[in-house]
Amino acid sequence: MYATQALTQLVPLAADELDKNKVTPGVLGFIVFAALAVGVWLLMKSMNRHMGKVDFEEAPDPAASGGKATEKTAPTGR
Repeated sequence: MYATQALTQLVPLAADELDKNKVTPGVLGFIVFAALAVGVWLLMKSMNRHMGKVDFEEAPDPAASGGKATEKTAPTGR
């Protein structure tokens, strides 16, 4: 039996206590929200680890060298 079928059979039993003007996410909503929060936290942790491994050299600023393009920074025209 599926969980949704079990829940639909239990709803008539709780109909006396069910307030139709008050809707809450309940335990399932909390579990989904907590799972998303943990997933985002793990992704951020992984991203920070991978960004820490990135090693790059910045191109020299052409304005700092007097505006003259060096051989490494000059466009090749290809």
